[in-house]
Amino acid sequence: MVRRIKNGIYIHERPEWPSFHWDFERISQRLVEVRHRQGRLIGRMEGLGFQLRTEAVLHTLTEEVLKSSEIEGEKLDRDQVRSSIARRLGIDIGGLTPADRNVEGVVEMMLDATQHYDRPLIAQRLFDWHAALFPTGRSGMSRINVGAWRDDKKGPMQVVSGPIGKERVHYEAPVAVRLRGEMKKFLDWFEKERSTDLVLKAGVAHLWFVTIHPFEDGNGRIARAIADMLLARSERSPQRFYSMSAQIRQERREYYEILEATQRGDLDITGWLEWFLACLERAFDRAETILAAVLSKARFWDRFTGTDFNERQRSMINRLLNGFEGKLTSSKWAKLEKCSQDTALRDIEDLINKGALTRDSAGGRSTSYSLAKIR
Repeated sequence: MVRRIKNGIYIHERPEWPSFHWDFERISQRLVEVRHRQGRLIGRMEGLGFQLRTEAVLHTLTEEVLKSSEIEGEKLDRDQVRSSIARRLGIDIGGLTPADRNVEGVVEMMLDATQHYDRPLIAQRLFDWHAALFPTGRSGMSRINVGAWRDDKKGPMQVVSGPIGKERVHYEAPVAVRLRGEMKKFLDWFEKERSTDLVLKAGVAHLWFVTIHPFEDGNGRIARAIADMLLARSERSPQRFYSMSAQIRQERREYYEILEATQRGDLDITGWLEWFLACLERAFDRAETILAAVLSKARFWDRFTGTDFNERQRSMINRLLNGFEGKLTSSKWAKLEKCSQDTALRDIEDLINKGALTRDSAGGRSTSYSLAKIR
């Protein structure tokens, strides 16, 4: 039996929908602080120089694509995502990794939203994004309606948890017959409303879109791309130096809790906007980690300027610098670089002798290795 959680109606069922409002006095100070930090971060990144700034953008966009998909339970290959972004932006990173169709689609949508932030958001553009996300016309094993609003032929659009037979409905979206009118209101507001600060507007747009839930799948990822588009408009720049999706991924439980609470409240969305601005501030904090990684990478290559590394070694060093997951062992090296175990061990020993790699102190069945710390 599917149980709909009690406690009132959804905001889209209220007669005043979609007349959102908020207490500006409650959020004004935080908005000022967010805007100040946003400007400082952009100024700091702009001072890095072209090459380091490009690396920071590539790192940030890679995180944005990976983490937005992880929020929905989909894990993409980091090397594929990074290579796809680099190729589309014309960034030279050496050997590019071929990307699957689903990776290319997510990257295509994100880059269209952020690199072409000044282009109008219209229904056809959203259809194109949706089609890019689901190139096979399927979500998992299920065929879905791609590049068009949902039709609810399979039943109402619901966000559900729990085992089969004891499902719990956390949210139920507007019925399909309302979608054309709902999306027209949203898109008209998106392009024509000029009085709201664009950072606040990003928060409103995110909430509004996921509340309508116009597609059979992919609504969360598209909502986050829409928010990123408005954040790019607020900065008048396609360059991304922080990832809202990476921060939301880290706070996924709180994200769903505030969404559910807001969608079951009235049209006062002050609480949602407070959370959105605070999350954005924490994304700025996280950007410091990105900056540190970029500078660490630059220091590493400066330290080994003129050192002779073969193609496999350069490839593996870059994997480690770009956020290699797990422990590096000789067997992983052999698999990733498509060479024998003996060749992998020779490559590793050579890097240790050159001071680029160190053996990890922790014991275990396999010896693992890490990049040498460069100061």
